[in-house]
Amino acid sequence: MPESSDSTAHGEAFGPWLGRQLRRAEMSQAELAAKLGKTRAAVSAWITGRAEPREETKARIAEILGTDLASVVTRTVDVPTGRPVRWHHRPAHADGGREYGNAAAFAFDADLSVLAREATQNSLDERCDHRSPVRVRYTLQELDGEHLDSFLEALRWDELLPHYKEASQGNQKVSRSLRAALDDLSQERRLRLLRVDDYNAAGLTGPEYRDGRFAAVVRRQLDSHKVTDGRAGGSYGLGKATLWATSRLGLVLINSTLSEPHEGRTTGRMIGRLDLPWHEVDGEAYAGPAWLGEPDTEPEHEGVSRSWWADDNALESLYLGRAGDEPGTSFLIVGAHDASGAAESLEEMHDKLVRSLADDFWAAMIGGRTAGPLLEARVTTLRNGDVYIPEQQVDPHAHHPSLSRALQVYLDGDTVAELTAAGQVVQVDVPLVVTPLKDQGRPRDKGREHRAVLLVTPADDNDVQINHVICMRGNRMTITRQRPRDLPLGTPPFQAVLLAGYATGRDGEDVALAEAFLRASEPPEHDRWDRTEELTTAYQRGALTRLKEFRGEIDRTLRSLLGKRDVTRNGGPAVLRELLRLDSGTGVGGGRRAQSFPTVRKVEARIDDRGAWHVTVHLRLPDADDPWVLSPVAKFDVRSGGRPSVAWDLLVGSETCRADNGRIIVEAGVRTAVFSGVTDPATHPVRGGYARLTVDVPKARGGAA
Repeated sequence: MPESSDSTAHGEAFGPWLGRQLRRAEMSQAELAAKLGKTRAAVSAWITGRAEPREETKARIAEILGTDLASVVTRTVDVPTGRPVRWHHRPAHADGGREYGNAAAFAFDADLSVLAREATQNSLDERCDHRSPVRVRYTLQELDGEHLDSFLEALRWDELLPHYKEASQGNQKVSRSLRAALDDLSQERRLRLLRVDDYNAAGLTGPEYRDGRFAAVVRRQLDSHKVTDGRAGGSYGLGKATLWATSRLGLVLINSTLSEPHEGRTTGRMIGRLDLPWHEVDGEAYAGPAWLGEPDTEPEHEGVSRSWWADDNALESLYLGRAGDEPGTSFLIVGAHDASGAAESLEEMHDKLVRSLADDFWAAMIGGRTAGPLLEARVTTLRNGDVYIPEQQVDPHAHHPSLSRALQVYLDGDTVAELTAAGQVVQVDVPLVVTPLKDQGRPRDKGREHRAVLLVTPADDNDVQINHVICMRGNRMTITRQRPRDLPLGTPPFQAVLLAGYATGRDGEDVALAEAFLRASEPPEHDRWDRTEELTTAYQRGALTRLKEFRGEIDRTLRSLLGKRDVTRNGGPAVLRELLRLDSGTGVGGGRRAQSFPTVRKVEARIDDRGAWHVTVHLRLPDADDPWVLSPVAKFDVRSGGRPSVAWDLLVGSETCRADNGRIIVEAGVRTAVFSGVTDPATHPVRGGYARLTVDVPKARGGAA
């Protein structure tokens, strides 16, 4: 009687499963046929899927492979072999080419706020069940003592250390950074991990090397591979590089639960990737990248480390166990840091993650009556597995109350046509003309009009930045913050949100066209709508003009809305009353003159082992039409004599300002800013601990205000 051709509905198809098990066991088809007493053609038919063996034959196959019948029937596990998980380092290029680091990692700063923006955007783009939000969790953890030793052992640190030592010997930027990271790890015996989890996301589906989400993230650069019907926030395939850039060691471990089975399984797909510069170890040259995994058995990839299906013990030892079987991916950044220098302690890193998620994704966390939010985000911090800072859910209403109110009212359908009371939200359409693609439309065809939505509401008293328009598309990530021009005199504080493309909640051809047009106008950072190579090469002439017209329409619409002011009988026009109140000096009623120069709100400081002062300065700034250019001065408040100035060894900005040649530059309209500095002990007139430090922040010579 011929062998059965029926296949079981469990796990992976029988043929591919059997073929892989034979390769793992280093057994040929002919050898299996001989052990079974079957023909070579029969085994070939099983592997190619033309037939499947009977149950008694499967039992014999299980015996030969050293497993049980259930494993052969369900095919949801591989047969145990002696092939251990290990690091595979890519050999150097045969043509002598060398890369001294991953160029994609230099496209962004190794800043926690950039990481949070890029990683969360990728999670949003991969939302699986659109009836529920994507849930992202950022877990910061510090390890030392036996916890650190156990983790390094599970990581196979002894295999990596020779490569790290050789890769850190060069003079390139990556080598210098690695050298500093290795020195710190050796001296401090402390390591920080940052884990980024998403749930209700697609997971890293697809094959090891061919097209798919897994290969796009783990094997390739500049491969976006977004399957989102044109709604993706990202489009360059660069955002994933921020994961490795945030690691001082260039090392990220990955555990993914898949929304679609691979090899008959969905849970515990594990791999690690290391990005080093070109280096040599024991006379062998290596290109730089390395992967932690199981040696592959496919002939064309023999010996390459592929992903493996990790058990609970392996996942827990590497701090990558996931809660439940919901699809999504966990990334563990080994040696996490904030390269801006603005967040050094665990508390500062925790706060920066919370603040960054709130600033970039507050709108995605808002839901309405008929549809819930797109995103939930939480941050927690641990030390050696114990809670150090409790889990904190990011609340958009706490961080951006008036903006959140505006979007909430829009989603609930409660907007008004004109502002007449506090708390109201006015809604008006703003036209965006989408230029045709170069291979579409008639010559001189101006394009298709899309109606973006502008929401305006009075600002709350505790809003930090006011009188701006927050612009977004797609999954409602903040793209750009636009300060309107030529507003009416005495315009009251307001907040505005511009929703374009799919962010409007609408569907239609014009929506899809606007979404693609705006996405093409964004650089890799996705932080503005402006000229890009994609915009000028893909769209007909006039595309940049249409963007400028769009920005102009936003300004004109705001002016028309905010210029409609009430007039009372007794006090004169409201605009004049506000102007008089703003300009009046201190009088009997106790009113205060409006602040007209930057002031220091708070200074946080400490002294390190060298005697250098580390300071973090919080500024409050008046509203201004031009950037503030400030020249911070550190002075010692000694017991006698004047206050001598000391030099800065390091000066860095934060999200709301930047450092440039000893100056701090704050963009127009920013009302609060934070910068950090480290004094140069060589310029101290006395030891740092013998004096108080003061920080003055005068306007730089020639600085605008």
